[in-house]
Amino acid sequence: MLTVTLQPTGAKMPRVGLGTWKLDNQVATDSIYAAIKLGYRLLDGAAFYANEPECGAGLKKALDDGLVKRKDIWVVSKLYPTFHRREHVKLAVKRSLKDWGVDYFDLYYIHFPVALEFVPFEERYPAGWEYNLETHEVRESYATLQETWEALEECVREGLIRHLGVCNYTTVALMDLNRYAKIKCSVVQNEIHPYFQQTRAVAYAKKLGMAVTAYSSLGPQSMFELKWDSVQNATSLLKHNLIVSIASKHGKSTADVLFRWAIQHGVNVLPKATTSEMPFLIANIKTQNDDWALDEADMKAIAKLETGRRFNDPSDVFAGLPIFV
Repeated sequence: MLTVTLQPTGAKMPRVGLGTWKLDNQVATDSIYAAIKLGYRLLDGAAFYANEPECGAGLKKALDDGLVKRKDIWVVSKLYPTFHRREHVKLAVKRSLKDWGVDYFDLYYIHFPVALEFVPFEERYPAGWEYNLETHEVRESYATLQETWEALEECVREGLIRHLGVCNYTTVALMDLNRYAKIKCSVVQNEIHPYFQQTRAVAYAKKLGMAVTAYSSLGPQSMFELKWDSVQNATSLLKHNLIVSIASKHGKSTADVLFRWAIQHGVNVLPKATTSEMPFLIANIKTQNDDWALDEADMKAIAKLETGRRFNDPSDVFAGLPIFV
């Protein structure tokens, strides 16, 4: 199993995990169980995905059946922007712990570097971006990222979390975080794929001692059905002529090529699949095998696909949240 050593603990985290975004509630339990049985040892969840109870049920079944011990699997979740105020952070952490059925998270992220107005559990959970569903109002909170981080550090001290991370952070935000964090950031999770390689951002995060995990490794694939502006006229990387050619050359699928590129690019990956897509679950876990690799010519050719094009940008839907500008 490919692993990466994390600061500040020296723990080894799997470089290939199972992503759970858009994992349907009706199949999540069986998919988590099947993934663990196949050898996945990192489960990447989030409150916003609205499937943590079902994912937790799959984990519980795997633990009860003796497929894995709790200490051998990484359970990961994320803090949604509506819980950024100091007094709300621990509430969110404990809610997700309850939903997963565990007493600590191996890794817990700040999901987005923006604070939104608090929405109580009993009113709506998970809350989503809109404070008011009728008017579609997005209401920001005055919580600072430092305030949120300090509250998460307290959760680490209490044993609720073992490692902290951030998602969707720019290098400027990482610079700032590195100055005030008493407990260093272990992992940065950002959108990274051949169209949006973030080479300098990856290098800078590693300079700060942070591991880097990619989401949307297949590029715009997960966004097509959302019909966001960012994916209009985008070419699927799974069907791109270059990726198809490289896949044919190595006798692999185009998804294999994209995940392998990410590993050789120096980032960790979170492929997604369900029990109805068992061949993909099996193929994706093999990403960590070193029985094949892209050659130098492949890597140089893929490097030329860079367009600087980000596909997961909330401002495409909510113009008042230009968090990446």
